[in-house]
Amino acid sequence: MSDINDLRNKMDEVTLQMINLLKTRTDIAKEIGEVKKNIGKGVTDETREDNLRGKVISVCREIGLDEKIATKFLNFLFNESIKVQSSNKQNHLSVFLKAKELEQQGKNIIHMEVGEPDFSPPIIVKDALQEVYDKGFLKYGQAKGMPIFREALAKYVNKKFNSNISQENIIVSPGARFSIFTAITTLLNPGDEMIVIEPAWPAYKDCALNSGIKVRTISTSFENKWEPSIEQIKNTINSNTKMIVLNYPNNPTGKILPESLQDQIVDIAKKNNLYVLSDEIYSEYVKSSWKSVLNYNYEKSIVTQSFSKSHAMTGFRIGYAIANTTIIEKMAKLEALCLTNVSEPIQYIAMKALEADISNNNKTVQNRLDILIQKAKEMNLDIIVPDGAMYIFARVNMEGFDGVEFANSSLEKGLAIAPGEGFGDYKNFIRISACQEDKTLIKGMNILKEIMSDKQ
Repeated sequence: MSDINDLRNKMDEVTLQMINLLKTRTDIAKEIGEVKKNIGKGVTDETREDNLRGKVISVCREIGLDEKIATKFLNFLFNESIKVQSSNKQNHLSVFLKAKELEQQGKNIIHMEVGEPDFSPPIIVKDALQEVYDKGFLKYGQAKGMPIFREALAKYVNKKFNSNISQENIIVSPGARFSIFTAITTLLNPGDEMIVIEPAWPAYKDCALNSGIKVRTISTSFENKWEPSIEQIKNTINSNTKMIVLNYPNNPTGKILPESLQDQIVDIAKKNNLYVLSDEIYSEYVKSSWKSVLNYNYEKSIVTQSFSKSHAMTGFRIGYAIANTTIIEKMAKLEALCLTNVSEPIQYIAMKALEADISNNNKTVQNRLDILIQKAKEMNLDIIVPDGAMYIFARVNMEGFDGVEFANSSLEKGLAIAPGEGFGDYKNFIRISACQEDKTLIKGMNILKEIMSDKQ
């Protein structure tokens, strides 16, 4: 008995030493974060992480420790450093909230920072709001969503994507964001790794970080037309990699991958047994050919969709995910725990919205994008014309330009735009949304031109 107590005491001592070392490491991470902030450097440094990861693996081989355990522990340390250094990072939502505060104070703000269509939902939504009470869709329901709604969604998806899914392949969620959260949280474990191709909507990283998942970013560039290389992806995959996230049409760039490149990426995912989480909420807003991940019939794919963009129903908070039944059941367990079920009245209204013709929404947004593109070119902003979605991601050619500072100062002039830093290490970029009427967009771009002229 004394032997086991001695061993337990030694283990306790080692554990306490590790806690003290963790405190020291966290303090250093805070100092590094301040330095990065002062010199304008991004939070994540993939090169240094890879270098340290290599050293850890080398040590594991020398001392006989399972490198998978060690690298998962390393991923925990990386994530803690990222949390410390990201505490004050700003993105499009932080700008949006500041803009709302200014509006409450009486200031007029032109909102070009968020992807919220300014046009109304289909008129059938108004009618459904009035009739849902009499229809009796007012009770507790299945976590996966009302069967009648999921059946309607299956028919809608099969017609749109030439797929062959049933209602059992669908889970309804309060917005696509929650489907993304449940997919990441239920399919991956702490210490696992997930690949995100940047620039990217920040929620992928945030959901992963919240769940203890390490995000490995693949940075794409303006010069390469926002396309990742196959070698980048292959070199990022290791034994801890469990998922790759795709978002095309992309937020913020509007990029659609060439079909052959997307085919190769999905093929790599299959060969490495990775989940493919494909956020396709901008699929109604495409200018060129686009292929849904559903068309690959890959059993480890999860496709998320939403009524927010397609049907201009942002405030209704309604979306859904499509996957095989095993994945759907896992996601449903967490959704039941968190929500019980999505509001039945909202599900009914969304079901009726499926009957509406929304083709004109695409035309409206594409016309507005054309205005932004023309104005951006007049201002000598560097842009790659988007293939879809509802944004332009513009590079500002001004010495010392800082997107966060610029976005904050623009608010004082009555214009809200999104800093590129919120989508990755793109400090000299801004995202501009095409979600206002033509006259308002032109006015906003003129304000942007004035601000840029004052700063030059």
